[in-house]
Amino acid sequence: MRRTRLTYAGVAALLMIGSWTAAGTLPASASDAPGATASSPATAPASDGLLKAMQRDFGLSRAEAEARLAAERAAADLVPEARRTAGSAYGGAWFDAGSEKLTVAVTPDADASTVRALRASGAAVRTVEHSARQLDAAKSRIDRLDAPSGVSSWAVDPAANTVVVNVIGDKRTDNDVRAFVGRAREAGPVTVRTVRAGARTFAAGTVGGDPYYTGNARCSIGFSVHGGFVTAGHCGGAGASVRGWDGSHIGTFQGSSFPGNDYAWVNVGSGWWTVPVVLGWGTVPDQLVRGSAEAPVGASVCRSGSTTHWHCGTVLAKNETVNYSQGAVYQMTKTSVCAEPGDSGGSFISGDQAQGVTSGGWGNCSGGGETWFQPVNEILNRYGLTLHTA
Repeated sequence: MRRTRLTYAGVAALLMIGSWTAAGTLPASASDAPGATASSPATAPASDGLLKAMQRDFGLSRAEAEARLAAERAAADLVPEARRTAGSAYGGAWFDAGSEKLTVAVTPDADASTVRALRASGAAVRTVEHSARQLDAAKSRIDRLDAPSGVSSWAVDPAANTVVVNVIGDKRTDNDVRAFVGRAREAGPVTVRTVRAGARTFAAGTVGGDPYYTGNARCSIGFSVHGGFVTAGHCGGAGASVRGWDGSHIGTFQGSSFPGNDYAWVNVGSGWWTVPVVLGWGTVPDQLVRGSAEAPVGASVCRSGSTTHWHCGTVLAKNETVNYSQGAVYQMTKTSVCAEPGDSGGSFISGDQAQGVTSGGWGNCSGGGETWFQPVNEILNRYGLTLHTA
């Protein structure tokens, strides 16, 4: 369905209003993770649009949504400290929505002083068999295998203390799938789970209004950077021309990678400008991008896209390998947020912290599904970009 011209004006404002800062090529500043942009103090944890979406999708009151964001921020800040404290005994960490605390897994060789220090920091502690290093090594060995189409993805699940291989339900008995699972089990601790459908990207043909077009594909803007914006690599190759909602030239893809990765960046010119906001869809766009601190597994995350607008869910896994028909994409983050064609490239944000750009998934926003995003800090580091923040 075509949006009204008033809505188009809101999309144009995303790129045209605000900063007059010249494009830069300095790398993103560091905080907890390489490339992460440190957050600045803010009076509110997020925009009204994001809080309303969390209330709708999680069944929370506004106060509960604000409290959860605050707890998730505290957990995210604690992760690097917990990793250093646990050392070689570190088994991973995740946010528990029930207790609103970070849970840190440690192997049995963690001494009593380490456990006491972790608990004193505010984290819950769980003893597990395998270290994060062992699980990551097993996952890396599986990455080197050729996966059949019946295998959707695989990633380390710290709470389960295993590498989870996701297999499409009606393909589980397929000979190639069974052979892949057998080889995966040889790589290390593996658990097989069943999913309803395989992964697909969320690009779409030129139908309806949207933030940008390239060729015959419609995709969504991710995050503003100084000099342009980041988005999904499958939306266009390097050198491809990008048009805005009004058909005018925005810029061109300056870099793009897919498969293997799913990220790209587009320069902005021809009268278009960048601002540090994510479109709120139905609310006045707020300046709500203040950094890119990485949210832990279990934390809430929301997505903005040109087809299905705002939807929220939780971070389910990190460093997941997704097996698209075009080839595998590595180091993805899986979420319980739905998406549909045209949402590709759009923003994933937790509170006021940029997380990544929409890549693909399965399902839809009527019946539910799962979606992956490419982490934004990896894109910033790859191209030497600086996130545009408020």
